[in-house]
Amino acid sequence: MTDFRLTTFGESHGVAVGGVIEGCPAGIKLDVQLIKEDLARRATGKTSSESQRREADEVEFLSGLLDGVTLGTPIAFIVRNTDARPEDYVDLKDVFRPSHADFTYQQKYGIRDWRGGGRASARTMLPYVVAGAIAKQLLAAHGIKINASVQSIGGETDPEKIEALLKQCREEGDTVGGIVHGSITGLPVGLGEPLDDKFQTCLAKAMFTIPAVKGFEYGDGFAMASMRGTEANDAFVKADDGTVRLATNHSGGIQGGITNGEEVFFNVAFKPIPTLGRGNRHDVCALPRATVIVEAMAALTTITFL
Repeated sequence: MTDFRLTTFGESHGVAVGGVIEGCPAGIKLDVQLIKEDLARRATGKTSSESQRREADEVEFLSGLLDGVTLGTPIAFIVRNTDARPEDYVDLKDVFRPSHADFTYQQKYGIRDWRGGGRASARTMLPYVVAGAIAKQLLAAHGIKINASVQSIGGETDPEKIEALLKQCREEGDTVGGIVHGSITGLPVGLGEPLDDKFQTCLAKAMFTIPAVKGFEYGDGFAMASMRGTEANDAFVKADDGTVRLATNHSGGIQGGITNGEEVFFNVAFKPIPTLGRGNRHDVCALPRATVIVEAMAALTTITFL
């Protein structure tokens, strides 16, 4: 297993957010443009349904690279907060907002960062996007690809209905949740360990790191609870080239906690953003900005098994 790991730091309205990546192999020429593109996918202010906080989100690498090539040493980076407005939250210093982490943080630590939620803010996922973009490049060299897309928002799948729903929520000062569909292709057979470190166990843990995530399923997931065994079983077949494949993929590319060579696919459910009201700088829905975060977390999980 690869010792690729990320440590993050920073708060939503602090000076910066950032991270330190350890275990990245030396001699890898990173495509910085791909990192920038993923940061742009996560960035706010692109549509009326997104937070109007406008951050430059320019990543600054402090160590671990020479002319864009990894040195094998820790890769430290920061992304400065340039449009933070902590004064917007002064009136909430002594208020426990519904469905936020204000109360639990206060009870656990005896102090909390009231400036936009501090470490509980979705902005703290930005370092994962940077590290995930690097992990995706390493995985691509092994023929492994990761993709995430919006499956539904508020139960709607039609783009026009989704757009109308988001507009309505913005006008009414409301929010809405949704589901992101993820896919990992090109995986070899044998990734994952029995029991504690099953592939799906680690993948689920990574997804629940994302703020607002309330549910995770892989393969046919909860639908299998209403199936019969004759419907849910994946039969093994021998291909023309002699390799063993599956006739179906209800199990989502994982059996016994170990990848079987088929596509790993999964769904991640996001609750409605708890911040409500007109005029606030918040998202109406965590999607579609969350898709790149789901990809990042999947990449950071997968890279540890190679």
